[in-house]
Amino acid sequence: MRIENPFRKVERLKRVKNVPMNPQGERVPPGQFVTERFPVLTYGQTVHYSSLEDWDLRVFGLAQEKRFSWKELLALPTKTQTVDIHCVTRWSKLDTTWSGVSWREFLRHIQVDPAATHVMAHCDGDYTTNIALNVLDDDDTMLAYLYQGKSIEPDHGYPLRMLAPKKYFWKSAKWLRGLEFMRSDRPGFWERYGYHMQGDPWLEERFS
Repeated sequence: MRIENPFRKVERLKRVKNVPMNPQGERVPPGQFVTERFPVLTYGQTVHYSSLEDWDLRVFGLAQEKRFSWKELLALPTKTQTVDIHCVTRWSKLDTTWSGVSWREFLRHIQVDPAATHVMAHCDGDYTTNIALNVLDDDDTMLAYLYQGKSIEPDHGYPLRMLAPKKYFWKSAKWLRGLEFMRSDRPGFWERYGYHMQGDPWLEERFS
């Protein structure tokens, strides 16, 4: 499998000219097309798990270190919500339904240093992405493990992904394995290669 150089991928996306000329509706950010499909966009290989017996989610950094097994994560209170998602590559998908542990609920089960301002999501395949704690402190952010009532497909992040729907979808990191609480912001994988540090689709914060 040939993997495109990340710098070249970002530069190619910057040159895209196929953008909607007219607004696509009040729920759709500028520059986006609505799709019924769920496109698969991954840098590198798709991660597959045959068993979750040894899987865990690590909390570290400016937080008391803790690990959640898969069973422990599933034992936390569950929330289901329907949200719109928006990809930096210009597709939007409306009315997607996810279930998992809300971010605010998750925080009740860990101890975070008040000095922390940001989180770095660490994922299988050495992928990372940064996100501010004040962004995560929202009604619609969660650690998601079900999509449309079923386990998330491997291409879309099985067994667990971050869900931060008010940001471009690369911030909703797939194959989530760690949450590093940080004193300040720093770039993750795509941010180092030219994606915007914040990624607000309504402001078209696609690139730095």
